Amino acid sequence: MKMGYGERDITPDYSIEMVGFYRADNLSKGILDKLYVQCALFDFNNEYSCIIAIDSIGFTTEDSDYLRNIIGKNLKINKDRVMLCFSHTHSAPNNGIERSYFDFICLKTLQAVNEALNNMIPVKASWGNFEGNIGENRRNNSALDKRIGILKISTFDSDNIKLILLRVTAHANILNSDNYFISSDYFGSVRKFLKEKYDCDVILTQGASGNIRPLYRQKNTDFLETHSYEYSLTQANKNIPSLEAKELINKTVQEIYTGIDKIIYSLIPQKINRLSMFSEIKRFYSDVPSIERAEEILIEAKEKAGIDGSAWLKEIKKLNNEKINKQYTDIEIQYFILNNGCICGVPEEIMCEMALGVVEKTNNNQIYLGGYTNGCSGYFPTCEEFLKGGYEVVWSYLIYYIYHGRVSSLTKESGSILVNTIVSQLKNLHIKKSLN
Repeated sequence: MKMGYGERDITPDYSIEMVGFYRADNLSKGILDKLYVQCALFDFNNEYSCIIAIDSIGFTTEDSDYLRNIIGKNLKINKDRVMLCFSHTHSAPNNGIERSYFDFICLKTLQAVNEALNNMIPVKASWGNFEGNIGENRRNNSALDKRIGILKISTFDSDNIKLILLRVTAHANILNSDNYFISSDYFGSVRKFLKEKYDCDVILTQGASGNIRPLYRQKNTDFLETHSYEYSLTQANKNIPSLEAKELINKTVQEIYTGIDKIIYSLIPQKINRLSMFSEIKRFYSDVPSIERAEEILIEAKEKAGIDGSAWLKEIKKLNNEKINKQYTDIEIQYFILNNGCICGVPEEIMCEMALGVVEKTNNNQIYLGGYTNGCSGYFPTCEEFLKGGYEVVWSYLIYYIYHGRVSSLTKESGSILVNTIVSQLKNLHIKKSLN
C-alpha cells in the first residue's frame, strides 16, 4: 500500500459570518489560529481511498457530496471512496451563508488532494488506543467514550512515522460564545504540538460527541450555552479569547499527548493486507409535531434556552396544513476498513452510546463510529436521551432545521437501528479484533 499526505490553509483573511453559537452578531473579529484542510490518500491494489479532514462545524450533506464528487472526478473514483471528516469547531466560518468561502475550501481541498497524489510512498500501519479524559457528558449521563484511537502510518522500509491519525470524542468548543476569533479550537493545538513532538503529519477526526462537551471548560460556559444570544447583544466588542480558555486548550493537548506518548512507539507497523472504503444508505424517520405540541415546544425553548422559534413554528404549520406528519432522511453510513480496524461515520451528531454499542457488539475496540462525516445534519439521540428531550433532541431544531431537512429529531428507535446496521455489516465482512 502507498499513502500520500497534503494540506492547505483555509483561514479567511477578512471578517466573516461565523457559525456555532446562537448569537445576535456572528461576524468574526480576528484570527486566533489557522484552519486547515488535510488529505490522507491511500493507494491499495491500484485503487484510491481518501480521508479529508476539515476545520469546520460541518457542511450540509448536499455541499459535502458536491465536494466529494469533485474529488472523486479528480481521482477517478466514486464519492463513496472519499470521506469528509469535520472537526466541528464552533469558531469557524458559516460556509452555508458565505458561499465564496465554500468555493475557496473546495479549491484548497483539491490542491491538498493533488499534493497527496504527488508524494505517495509505500507504508505500513498499526492501530491502537488509550483512555483520555477530555470530555464529559452534558446531559447528566455518565456515558463516555474515553478512547483516543490511533492509526499510525509508518514508512514501509524504515518504520519512521509518516502520519498519526487520531479519533477523539469531545466537542471542539472549549472556546465558547464569548469568542469571536476564528479558531480550530483544541484540534489545531493538538495537531501542532504532536507534529513537533513526532516530526510527522497529524490528523484528528471527531467521534460520537453529540452529547459530549469538553471536560476542560470555562467557568461561565453553562451560562453562555443558554444565554449566548442575549449575552452577545451587550458583549460583542469584548471578544478577546480569555487566558482561561487558552489554558484549558493546553490542558486538553497535554492529556492527549501524555496518553499517546506512552504507546505510540509500542505500536508495531504491519503490512497492509486489507483496505476498503464503501458506503451504505439507511432510511430513518422523524415525526412532525402537531401545531399544539409545537407551540408548547416554542415556549419551552424560549424560557429555557432563549431561542426564538417563530420561523420553525411557521414551517410546522405549513407541514400540518399539507398533512405531512412524517419526514424521512436517507443517511449514508461510510466505512474505512484497514486490516482489522475501522473508522465509520454518519453525517449526524450521534451520541457516544452508539459508538460504545458498536464496540460491545463486535468485541472490537478498534472500531470507531463517529458523527460529522460527509456532513453535519441534526442531533441523533439514543432512545433514552430521546425520551429526556432538551436542547439536543428538541430545541436545537428550532434554529437549525433549515440545514437538517427535517423539523424534529429522528424517532426514538433510530439509534438502535443504526448500531445494529453497522454491527451486521462488520460481522458480514468478518471484521475481527486486531492483534495490535
